[in-house]
Amino acid sequence: MTALPVIDLSQDSPTVAEEVGRACREHGFFYLAGHDVPAELTRRLDRAARAFFELPEAVKNEISMERGGRAWRGFFPVGGELTSGVPDLKEGLYFGREEPPGPVPLHGPNLFPEQVPELREAVLEYLDVMTATGHRVMRAVAESLGLDGGYFRDTYTADPTVLFRIFHYPPSEPDADGWGVGEHTDYGLLTLLLQDGNAGLQVHTRDGWIDAPPIEGTFVCNLGDMLDKLTGGLYRSTPHRVRNLTGNERLSFPFFFDPGWDREVPPLPYTPGGRARWDGQDLRAFTGTYGEYLLGKVAKVFPQLRADVLG
Repeated sequence: MTALPVIDLSQDSPTVAEEVGRACREHGFFYLAGHDVPAELTRRLDRAARAFFELPEAVKNEISMERGGRAWRGFFPVGGELTSGVPDLKEGLYFGREEPPGPVPLHGPNLFPEQVPELREAVLEYLDVMTATGHRVMRAVAESLGLDGGYFRDTYTADPTVLFRIFHYPPSEPDADGWGVGEHTDYGLLTLLLQDGNAGLQVHTRDGWIDAPPIEGTFVCNLGDMLDKLTGGLYRSTPHRVRNLTGNERLSFPFFFDPGWDREVPPLPYTPGGRARWDGQDLRAFTGTYGEYLLGKVAKVFPQLRADVLG
């Protein structure tokens, strides 16, 4: 059982919009069912990811993020990513849309391991399927705000920023102080999280921290800072964190569906005056493009790459 709602995307449009709006206002988190993402694809992705993380560290480092350059793609080891300045107890892979090399940070080709060729096929197929799913969910979000269903696609996500991560969390001891991922919010519009069968995700609701355990066949869906900013805080970008106390190896697959790199994200005209955030940040104060906001945030997560990419 979970305190977060489960929303079936295959229901009629008004029902989905009503349920999504309620979840966005109350939690900023919900489970998504009825999404049409093939279970066979998620199984292939899980198998390939496990095969990669079982490789020796030296082999995994053949596609380290330092080799990804300005595209900021590839592998990082346990402790290689910082949340709020503290090393996370996880290792992972960074992916995005497959693009030719270029001058724009966080854009470019992906790095894939030669030893696990099936990972490339699964990741690229997953990116396409999840991009379509992101558009479907944002249609429901738009309708929940009384907007035309195509509002976000027409205004912000015709050419979305699409990022994808695969995280591996080794088991933590029950009395360990560290977190797999420390308390944070996501940066963009929407995150669609696939979890394996091992719990660990926690969400900070109005009633305090609650668990968001895996529910087979669903994604955990949560809102990011830009949707919080657009709605003046009406729709919540909610803090969450991860600690793996299951005794098992845990995998998670967060997919980020965000505004186009060069899109500015001003508040919608009718939004209220806003509300205090958990970290004291006023999202309304930021001006500029989503790419500028994202780059500033990600540079804090990987300070060792900041000079190489931004310098």
